[in-house]
Amino acid sequence: MFRHDLSEFRGLLPRPDGTFRAERVEDAFTSAGWAPYLFASGGQPVGFAFVRGLDAPVRVLNSFFVVRGARRAGLGLRTAREVLARHPGRWEIAFQYENPGAVGFWRRVAAEAAGDAWTEESRPVPGRPDLPADVWISFGAGGSDA
Repeated sequence: MFRHDLSEFRGLLPRPDGTFRAERVEDAFTSAGWAPYLFASGGQPVGFAFVRGLDAPVRVLNSFFVVRGARRAGLGLRTAREVLARHPGRWEIAFQYENPGAVGFWRRVAAEAAGDAWTEESRPVPGRPDLPADVWISFGAGGSDA
């Protein structure tokens, strides 16, 4: 569902079997320096986050998703805060300007986590010159090394 949502903004198409690529799912559960999180509401799964870089100076929120039926109720903001709090330090989070909901959401998360001490920059998508640049927010969250 995460890749399906992104397809609206990036023109991603499923593979012939109807699935989207899922390498990051395996990485999140098996690779060093990664942490997967599953969000639930009322006992039902409603979203997830994959963090990478836990063994590096900067943590990256590699993937973050909340199903449409659970959006706009504060769940995303609460879970983003919780994930950041579990891993204090420097953070980078990418999103796309074409996704207005993500633009507002991640700017709000950065402002809540770091006040005015966050930056935003466009960076090319590695190996994909055909795609618009991603937007990266960088900030420190919690702890003395943030």
